[in-house]
Amino acid sequence: MAQQLLWIETVLRLAAGAVLLIMPLTTARILGLPLPQALLWPRLLGALLVGMAAATMLEGSVAGARGLGPGGLLLINFVTAGTLVALLVLERASQTRRGKLFLWVLTIGLVALGVLEIAVA
Repeated sequence: MAQQLLWIETVLRLAAGAVLLIMPLTTARILGLPLPQALLWPRLLGALLVGMAAATMLEGSVAGARGLGPGGLLLINFVTAGTLVALLVLERASQTRRGKLFLWVLTIGLVALGVLEIAVA
């Protein structure tokens, strides 16, 4: 079960990070998110997500690894979800319904992964 969770984490973060890294403006327009004034921040986020995906893949592929594990992923997921909830409640996340819906779905997905990681850890 832990191996499947690590692969889900890797795929989710790698896909989102690569899209933000390669085409941040197009991604923001399609998802209904606010357009950034400078492309540095969405690309920085994309790079961070790709790095986290690599760390997760390493954790899943190395036998007896002592680095990032379900406990670390749990914290990353809950901090990210908490931040998204705060931004959504304060109406600072997105001005469109489509953008808000996407962020709520992402938040629910992160919390669900966190709950599964609690069960595995």
